[in-house]
Amino acid sequence: MRALTCLVLVLGCIGSGAAAGEAEQAAARTVISRQAEAFGRDDAPTAYAQAAPAIRDVFPNADLFLGMVRTQYQPVYRHRSFVFGTARDLGDTAVGQSVAIQDESGTDWTADYTLERQPDGEWRITGCRLTKAPGISA
Repeated sequence: MRALTCLVLVLGCIGSGAAAGEAEQAAARTVISRQAEAFGRDDAPTAYAQAAPAIRDVFPNADLFLGMVRTQYQPVYRHRSFVFGTARDLGDTAVGQSVAIQDESGTDWTADYTLERQPDGEWRITGCRLTKAPGISA
């Protein structure tokens, strides 16, 4: 009986860890989607609100942030398709999320987002590395 109780406790811990990872990944996808949808509407305040404080320190207002995205992250700003790929747990308070993007001209890209859970429990985007998909010359 004692062995069965230990097994149930171990399996319960393993299961709850997996569920927490799935919940974190779902929360990260929600934040990324909220920002992508805001870009589509040119809703600078909503897009800016999804960025972590460190990014907001670099871009002290929503209009500056949106201007940077327009010029440096055009495929993220305007795209034909936006499909979530692999998510990775990067620790207790960080998640990485890959997104396959096709820009308006049909070029494929990969956006690798990083997000961190903030002290208030909300997830915010800490970075996005944008690269052309393999096999496409820059």
